[in-house]
Amino acid sequence: MGRRKCPFAGLNWTTTVVEQASNTRWHIDIILCDGFVLSELAAITDTLRICNRTVANHLFSWSFLAEGGGVRRNDCGVMVDTQTIPVTPSADFLFVLGNSDPANPALSVAEVLRRYRFAGSKVYLLAEAATRYISESDAEEGLSTHWENSTILQEQYGRFDTAGALASDNGSVVTSAGMESTVDLVLSLIGQLLSAPVQMTVSNVLLHETVRDLSTLQPSIAQQSSLTCDQDLDRCIRMMQENIEDPLPIGDLVARLGISPRSLERKFKAYLGKSPNTFYREIRLHRANNLLLNTTLSVGEVGMACGFANGFSGLYKSFFGVTPSSLRKTRRAGKNTG
Repeated sequence: MGRRKCPFAGLNWTTTVVEQASNTRWHIDIILCDGFVLSELAAITDTLRICNRTVANHLFSWSFLAEGGGVRRNDCGVMVDTQTIPVTPSADFLFVLGNSDPANPALSVAEVLRRYRFAGSKVYLLAEAATRYISESDAEEGLSTHWENSTILQEQYGRFDTAGALASDNGSVVTSAGMESTVDLVLSLIGQLLSAPVQMTVSNVLLHETVRDLSTLQPSIAQQSSLTCDQDLDRCIRMMQENIEDPLPIGDLVARLGISPRSLERKFKAYLGKSPNTFYREIRLHRANNLLLNTTLSVGEVGMACGFANGFSGLYKSFFGVTPSSLRKTRRAGKNTG
């Protein structure tokens, strides 16, 4: 199976597109190991299956692979019969699933990735598979993995350069957070190969309300902090999240919590390494970033929606290194040339 360029990219969804699609097929190899993430496997196969149904054509096919082949078992007891990984790949795309342990030897697939990339296949690494790739390579900065695994990379490998985005694409390898964002990955691929209306239809069938831009940030530390054992801190963060458009003064927060401003300051410093004001501002900026990427709200409207009545563009640039307008312009240019 040679490399195939999509012959109908950019066309409107018409009968012509369906006819041209019938002449094109794509095959996906899916590598998994024991403990594979079932939601990631389903996100790939069900999304592609629904796409085939939507276009009334078997455009996508897939194979389950593992080192040496044989049955691989998920932690929930689901078993998948796999084929051995080919020495000479012929698939158009490769997805490598994560599992519950980034240190699992089966995730060390550097040589496999080399063969697939040499064959021209585009590689998608999900969650722990992305973590393993980052830890074992001299890969460039800004690669993505699940936020849980970013902590592992920092503590065990001294890698502080992972991105907080759902996915990062360097052209031949996509590193991603996996989990539910796998649906967004596959929908993005469908949009690139077929058309936006097909992508939208598949998304609707899945009841997937929004096809998220892959540059969308993963849930910030605000959501992660619910795992702390400090009840007051968790309550404070929830109040911050519930009051993004009209931020509450720190004085109001401590009054509702029934603790002193100094006590709240100590808790934030101890658990999160930031002051309450800095933390609150950052979660609002993260929310603004997601709105810029995934809505058509104006820059001013985004600022107001995130509690920045004045100076939003300057604050955004100081945090993300680019102005909101420049981000929008870059994303628009990328979509127009994609």
